[in-house]
Amino acid sequence: MYLKFLYYHFLKESIKYGFTIPINAFGPGLSLAHYGSIIVNGKIGKNCRIHSCVNIGEGHGKTPIIGDNVYIGPGAKIFGGIKIGNNVAIGANAVVNKDVPDNVTVAGIPAVIISKKGSKELLNVSLT
Repeated sequence: MYLKFLYYHFLKESIKYGFTIPINAFGPGLSLAHYGSIIVNGKIGKNCRIHSCVNIGEGHGKTPIIGDNVYIGPGAKIFGGIKIGNNVAIGANAVVNKDVPDNVTVAGIPAVIISKKGSKELLNVSLT
């Protein structure tokens, strides 16, 4: 009964703040930087920081798998059966439709690697 209450509370809050996130899609440490228009399909690791207007969506019946310690900038779009590595930073308004290796920063449409810094300075967690 308590789980049912929590589920309905979660649905109510998702409508209020404008996000669509299925239960158990994220590992521990999720950070939603701002409310509003966040849509998630797929599996996301721990310590993920997501900004507003992000869409993690299905493409050709497959959803992305996103690693740990990933920073996703405002307006980013990630879709399809792709893998995003650990410690990755995705720039604002990037469109990611191909695999991304660990420890890089991607940006652009379509997203390309622009740096080998990754998300270390963008997250408030220890990346060891």
